Amino acid sequence: MRVSTPPLTPLATAVLEVGSPERVLDLECGEGEAALFLSREFPSARIRGVDRSAQAIKRARARVGLDPEGRIAFKRGKPRSLPFPDDHFDLLTAVDAAPLPTEAARVLRSGGHLILARTRGAVPVGGVLRWRLARRGFVPVHSEAVGDGSFTVLRLAAGWPHTASV
Repeated sequence: MRVSTPPLTPLATAVLEVGSPERVLDLECGEGEAALFLSREFPSARIRGVDRSAQAIKRARARVGLDPEGRIAFKRGKPRSLPFPDDHFDLLTAVDAAPLPTEAARVLRSGGHLILARTRGAVPVGGVLRWRLARRGFVPVHSEAVGDGSFTVLRLAAGWPHTASV
């Protein structure tokens, strides 16, 4: 009998590659499970979650509980037009989701990291997505199969312009 690993195992392994970010964005955060994990993993970071579903955001906010410092917050938004300023985050995570490369590059600071994790299946960056991320200045750092899933960590090259054409 095969025992499944916890769904966030690929994300938990990937965060070992990114240092100590100050600002983290979890894309397509759903009910906030990954964002809450990230808040425990990076206790001094400000964590933001964004999801297109108003119901998911409502449930994620309910899970936060008492947060007097405002370290964790959730906002409704779409991956194609993230409701955050340019160069704002040190780390962007996407679990079972794929960011729009132009938006990921826009909201990440130069030198920031992007984690793409899958709870099940092969390494999440290949083909067209790999090419589009490379065109936006993302450089692969590490990819690995972990448990039932996998992850890829990429870094936004220093000085990368956000205005590159699609």
